[in-house]
Amino acid sequence: MKLVTRAQLGWPASAAPTQATAKGVKVHYEGAPVSTKLLTDHQACISQWKAIRASHLANKTENYSDVAYNYAACPHGYLLEGRGLGKRTGANGNQPLNVAHYAVVGLVGSSGLTEPTDAMLGAIRDGIELLRAHGAGAEIKGHRDGYATACPGGPLYTWVQNGAPRPKSEEDDPMAGLTKLDIFNAVWKTDAIAAPSDATDIKTNPNWQALSVLRDTQARVRSMDKRVAAMSAAITALAGQVGKGAGTSTIVAAVEAAIEHAVIDVNINTKEA
Repeated sequence: MKLVTRAQLGWPASAAPTQATAKGVKVHYEGAPVSTKLLTDHQACISQWKAIRASHLANKTENYSDVAYNYAACPHGYLLEGRGLGKRTGANGNQPLNVAHYAVVGLVGSSGLTEPTDAMLGAIRDGIELLRAHGAGAEIKGHRDGYATACPGGPLYTWVQNGAPRPKSEEDDPMAGLTKLDIFNAVWKTDAIAAPSDATDIKTNPNWQALSVLRDTQARVRSMDKRVAAMSAAITALAGQVGKGAGTSTIVAAVEAAIEHAVIDVNINTKEA
């Protein structure tokens, strides 16, 4: 689960009424045009979610205490906290319906972005399971169940009617829905590694990440290339002088010239891009 909390969104604790249990969860959509920009820009998803909350708080007719939904799900598979756990929703149409079910909204709409991605469906499912673990019953319904509305739209409602299954692509691929930054953070920033004692920045950076180790390994390999090339050059130079009756100074000069040429050649051919 990739959860974005209220604290991360810069929101205070929800002022919504407390409600510890419900029959289950209802699934929603925005019911208005949603930009397809959300598909390629996760920050646009965050901005959209914040805009929804701002519009709800500004709605004096409905008099919302907070964004109406308990959670939202974005196309990238993030579950965005709204009212959160243990809070009555304001999204299901009237008070009896709000008491009966919590609410999760997919960030899709009536035009533009209308089809939920597999990652979004997985995030909605994450929200349902999170709410079930904290008081929600087994029911999964659409907003239109019991209320006269098109919500949650055709694609999401079909998914709900099919039992709201977790997408197969997500089951087969544990990295489905992850952005490049998610993968980078998971691979390179998970574990700190003690820096080697001879690291040039050991005093200021005693712990490295895996990427630091790779860079150090590359540097050491290049250094080894230089030494191997230099030794090979020295052996070649010595072999070339055997039998020539050359003096010590001549042999030393030949070896030094060969080593210098080898190191320069290695520097050029192993230079980092």
